[in-house]
Amino acid sequence: MGSKRSAREKPPAPEPLAPLVDAHTHLDACGAQTAQDVRAIMDRAAAVGVGQAVTIADDLDSARWVTTAVEADERVFGAVALHPTRANALDDAAKAELERLAAHPRVVAVGETGLDLYWPGKLDGCATPAEQREGFAWHIDLAKRTGKPLMIHNRDADAEVLDVLRAEGAPETVIFHCFSSGPEMAHICVEAGWVLSLSGTVSFKNASELREAARLIPPGQLLVETDAPFLTPHPFRGAPNEPYCLPYTVRALAELLERPALEVASETAATAARVYGLNGSGRA
Repeated sequence: MGSKRSAREKPPAPEPLAPLVDAHTHLDACGAQTAQDVRAIMDRAAAVGVGQAVTIADDLDSARWVTTAVEADERVFGAVALHPTRANALDDAAKAELERLAAHPRVVAVGETGLDLYWPGKLDGCATPAEQREGFAWHIDLAKRTGKPLMIHNRDADAEVLDVLRAEGAPETVIFHCFSSGPEMAHICVEAGWVLSLSGTVSFKNASELREAARLIPPGQLLVETDAPFLTPHPFRGAPNEPYCLPYTVRALAELLERPALEVASETAATAARVYGLNGSGRA
């Protein structure tokens, strides 16, 4: 799949739409290695109205990189955690380092953590469900101790994620990144006051359950993201994604919601600023 994606050209720049915040992206996986790379990606994003982005870690090397990326460009903020599939690497040394990295003032969330029940048994070295649950519980506690939002990765695990949140007690702010569940899960999350972030998948016409769920999310609980370099929105599905592609997703979402795209952009940007505390230097 990766070779097919890299073989395709990047989508053309969309018509500008501002203000926008990319609530979840992976700048290192987009090819950024240096401070210059980070700034180049954000310059492309800013040219179409995406003024800020939150870059996410999924392993310890990525978490270390995040804290250098957020210092390279004032438009970039970060989140650190071990991805659920890598929860078996969460030993004492990893915990100590993640605690140190999470304290960085421009790290604005703990994530992505959660549960992924798709990959166990399919991916060599993948953390077991039990290991994932233990890691998820630890990250929940870290979010509480740091006072930062908890960013959840949930794949094929609606009931199990809810069970852990109930057992451990959810932090004050919970964000479901790349929300991909149906209306029932959306209703539960909205009632709990949690924030749901929609990616390019909401533009896929065959994602009927997700598209129905999207209509249930009130403006103050809605974020938009690229999850770049993955989940490129229609009609560029399979091409490399990047933060500058976010307007495609927002316009598709606005069409689904039968609302002006500018309103959706402005409301999601305001929600991102409130949830993450984006005041130019980290959490308020």
